[in-house]
This record gives sequence, C-alpha cells and structure tokens, in this order.
Amino acid sequence: MVTLALAFAAGILSTLSPCVLPLLPLVLGAAASEHRLGPVALAAGLAISFVAIGLFVATIGFSLGLDGGFFRMATAILMIGLGAILILPHLQARVALAAGPVSNWAEQRLGGFSTSGLRGQFGVGLLLGAVWSPCVGPTL
Repeated sequence: MVTLALAFAAGILSTLSPCVLPLLPLVLGAAASEHRLGPVALAAGLAISFVAIGLFVATIGFSLGLDGGFFRMATAILMIGLGAILILPHLQARVALAAGPVSNWAEQRLGGFSTSGLRGQFGVGLLLGAVWSPCVGPTL
C-alpha cells in the first residue's frame, strides 16, 4: 500500500517538471473543451504511454545492457542539442530543410488523426506521454 501511495505521489510530482507544468493548463483546457471527460481520457493515454515506455526501458533496455544512466545521458544530449538548434538560426534552417521530407511523410500518414471526443483525447494522451517521457524521467 505504501509503494502504491509513493508511486501515485511520484506521478503527481512529475507534473512539476519545467517542461510539463507550463503546458498543463493548456492541455487540460483543450481536453475539457473536447468532452466533459476529456481530461480523464487524456490522463489514461498518458498513463498507458508512460507505463509502456517505462516497461520498455526496464525490460528490453536492460536485456540489451542499457541502463537508466544511458537513457538519461542520451535524452540530456538530445535536449541540449535541440536547445542549441533553437538558439542558432542557421541551425534552425538546416534542420527545417532536412526534416521537411520526414514531416511530409508524417503528415500524410497521421494527418487524419482527430483529437475530438474521448478517443481523440486518449490518442493525444498517448502521444504526449511519449513526448513528455524524457522530461519527467529524471523527476520520477
């Protein structure tokens, strides 16, 4: 019972990370505007995504010899690199040019994704969980 309470508290505290907290009102407001239970569907998608990514890292990553330190270092390098790209305009232009074909492919495949209703908010939660995992990982 204590372990469950600590896990719940860690989940609540994970929203206090600097890359999640500022977006939380916007995300929850948008979910609530889609459906009365939109925030619940969004939270369910987030929880499933966090669990799936955590299990992947804990099981498959461990069996491949990758530990938590490796993932923390990799995501830290990725975040520093993205920060450098955002600061330097010439890097922004190069990355935008290089990412154009990938963005086009993603738009063709996922462009019809609807965020309306409970199903859409659940899908948004799944995607946000994948995007926010590197941010909340150090907090958890």
